[in-house]
Amino acid sequence: MTLHTEEAPLITPHSGRSFHALGRRALELLYQHRVLSTQQLHILLTEPESRPERPVYLRQQLGELRQSGLVSRVRAHGSGGPGRVRNLPYLWFLTEAGAESVEEAGELPVRPYRVTPDSVAGARQAHTLAVSDVGAAFVEHARRLGHECGPLDWTPEVANRIRDGQRRFEDDHVISDAVLNYVHIDRGQRTMLSFFIEVDRATMTSARLAAKLAAYGRLYEYVPQSPDRARRLPNATRPAWMYSYPVFPRVLVILDAAPPRTGQPDRRPQRLAARAEDLYTRTAADIRLSRLKGDMAIGVTTLRQLQEQGPCAPIFTPLLRGTPSARPSPTDLYLSTK
Repeated sequence: MTLHTEEAPLITPHSGRSFHALGRRALELLYQHRVLSTQQLHILLTEPESRPERPVYLRQQLGELRQSGLVSRVRAHGSGGPGRVRNLPYLWFLTEAGAESVEEAGELPVRPYRVTPDSVAGARQAHTLAVSDVGAAFVEHARRLGHECGPLDWTPEVANRIRDGQRRFEDDHVISDAVLNYVHIDRGQRTMLSFFIEVDRATMTSARLAAKLAAYGRLYEYVPQSPDRARRLPNATRPAWMYSYPVFPRVLVILDAAPPRTGQPDRRPQRLAARAEDLYTRTAADIRLSRLKGDMAIGVTTLRQLQEQGPCAPIFTPLLRGTPSARPSPTDLYLSTK
């Protein structure tokens, strides 16, 4: 793997240095979302009606943050030789000093990880950016519709325990790509919604993706028990998720795939439609999910549909509703069916 990075000048950050509001907000977004492209930052930091076509001022602010040692950047993955590297977008992330400056401000929950050039350039780069594309789509359409969903209203990689024991972390927890909060406003009535976001770029088998969705069924039913048998309560029936969420979040599966190579036909719509079909069949066959279909809601759509039409359009196919011969019509983010 080739890592295209540009080292910032060795300038010691000054804790008293003042940055414009845009720069401070950029630091917060990079702290929460780990890595963002220039265009993603441009969308999240500016309202559509006042957004310039080119992010000149944003680039200037990012440059100042970089000169101060608070952020760094690498080029996104791409094909081609050195002549094409300059056309690849920059991906921005916080340095150790940048992360510490955000934590000192005390405005955001402290995250235990630190981002490095190697982690940004890793195999999950496209997936991480796709998760942020999902969040940005919700933000853009919330702005358009007068709903509430801001750039900090989703949290990436949220883990919830699904069984007792001390197995591998991945075996004891379901790790959502993101948890997103959205306030739907209709004629003055506010409805607060939460979603577990799963982004699938067709890099894993449909069986593995269906197994992860099945883990949400386990999460719904999981009731934690004390490891000390003498202290276990026989009437402990409150599921663990109730300690974190007022209602069980809806699960949204967002499908995407890498674009075809130059000269190759674009078969992504057919591939993603087949993947959605496989998910419907596999989730319908899962015993636990079938039992919980009245308590849980899972919907699937594509990133393109989400970006173009928005989450309040009928773009989601409910997975736990209907039958193979009588499937429900696509619906909006409520995932309700008539």
